[in-house]
Amino acid sequence: MTDAEQLPGVPGFDQSGDTGFDTLAVRAGNIRSEHGEHSEVMFLTSSFVFRSAAEAAARFGGTDKGNVYSRFTNPTVRAFEERLAALEGGERAVATSSGMAAILAMVLGLLKAGDEVVTSQSLFGTTNVLFDKYARKFGIVTRFVPLADLSAWREAITPATRLFFLETPSNPLGELVDIAALAELAHAHDILLAVDNCFCTPALQRPLAMGADLVIHSATKYLDGQGRCLGGAVVGRDKLMEEIFGVVRTCGPSLSPFNAWVFLKGLETLRLRMDAHSRQALALAQWLEAQPQVAAVHYPGLQSHPQHALATRQQRGYGGVLSFEVKARPGETGREAAWRFIDATEVMSITANLGDAKTTITHPGSTTHGRLSPEAKAAARISDGLIRIAVGLEDIDDLIADCSRGFAAC
Repeated sequence: MTDAEQLPGVPGFDQSGDTGFDTLAVRAGNIRSEHGEHSEVMFLTSSFVFRSAAEAAARFGGTDKGNVYSRFTNPTVRAFEERLAALEGGERAVATSSGMAAILAMVLGLLKAGDEVVTSQSLFGTTNVLFDKYARKFGIVTRFVPLADLSAWREAITPATRLFFLETPSNPLGELVDIAALAELAHAHDILLAVDNCFCTPALQRPLAMGADLVIHSATKYLDGQGRCLGGAVVGRDKLMEEIFGVVRTCGPSLSPFNAWVFLKGLETLRLRMDAHSRQALALAQWLEAQPQVAAVHYPGLQSHPQHALATRQQRGYGGVLSFEVKARPGETGREAAWRFIDATEVMSITANLGDAKTTITHPGSTTHGRLSPEAKAAARISDGLIRIAVGLEDIDDLIADCSRGFAAC
């Protein structure tokens, strides 16, 4: 049953036509039962009962599109998938148990031994490890290039290249690439372009509209918005999604119905939250840029950011994540200075998660990117003095005061 198919006598939402983003965020994917409930239902069941042996056979065989088993068919999960696909402008979404599971399902579904991937040097540390270590075990070679350098992407292409993968903005430096230009390059060589849209979400950026083939999400972050659940998703054309769905069905990195319900409710306030995160982050970034103990601030909303114009053109807002490099005292390391700053804060939570209503702070070099080799860290420009802040929804004056405590300790 799709979002347009409702049970007899129960009014539903018709999302056909030119429906606005915020309406889709609240209404898309809402499949009402015969009870006519207003809020989406949690179908907390592992399996579904069939009317007959013939119906069971048809469901397992795929000729009947009804539910079979919650590892790969569940109405609550499907509602989340349909709502997210509508927001991203994709034909279909496939939900997974985490953001990393979404990337893995994409790799297993679309690539094979002997294929090559070109990806950015500026990636979340665990994503880097997935491509550089684990995908390589299955004969998939990954080449890493500077994110913004289109000529480097072009030069890395070989006859075996099947996928471009990137984050824009990147984690944690907020670097960008021109999605439309990279999509044009990819498609000229019959290569798929996958964009991790975790930092912006469809509220601020829609990569599919700029030519990307796939969008990846860690729903754990801003789609939830309150740090409650793990989940992920891939969005794109139905044909590509069918291959990824096959991985989820067979290998089982499934999203739980409860988590899907939490994400559905999170999507209802997505644009409001992303606008607020963006305002807060810009204000904090501007304040940090004026502090004498800061060597550099990395945030695409700043006029000083080298890709500010690109961010303004391809994003609706600049997002809630910034990073900055704190100056070390004579005779100490950047890591010592960064740790002292972090430990002196009182409002911000010392955790590597992001996308929460609560502001979080972390030292990427020893946490999110801690498993990278020194060479990989250097290529990604993860310095010892780098601090990442995912700006939440607290009063901005309190966040500035908290950073002042950090600087006082430095």
